[in-house]
Amino acid sequence: MARSLVLTGAVLLCSGALFSAFVPVARAPVSAPATNAGTAAALSAAVLATPQAAFADEGSVWIPALSAIGAGFAIGLAAIGSGVGQGIASGRCIDGISRQPEVADDLRGVLLLSLAFMESLTIYGLVIALVLLFANPLIK
Repeated sequence: MARSLVLTGAVLLCSGALFSAFVPVARAPVSAPATNAGTAAALSAAVLATPQAAFADEGSVWIPALSAIGAGFAIGLAAIGSGVGQGIASGRCIDGISRQPEVADDLRGVLLLSLAFMESLTIYGLVIALVLLFANPLIK
């Protein structure tokens, strides 16, 4: 329970920092420096915890921000899935070769072909991530 609360807090803090990087916050006029460090810490925590929806000159800035997050998920999940699949396939191939060394050439050829197909799926994830970052159809 405590571990999940800590992880949830960490995710919220990181996502707040990410959104505050993309969403400009309205700035108040600077009058006097804050004398209390607790006030500055509370203000920083409030800005990170509750990002404000601001609009740029040409519309919402949420689409580029969420596109960057989507691109990260696209390449991350593609790499993780491909890595796990390649590891399982290589392990099974090594098991098969150790049990029947006479079919090692056949198994090696099939393994290399399947690894190439798995890696192509990772490249598709990279292409989707690059499209979301640089040629996003949702941005005018």
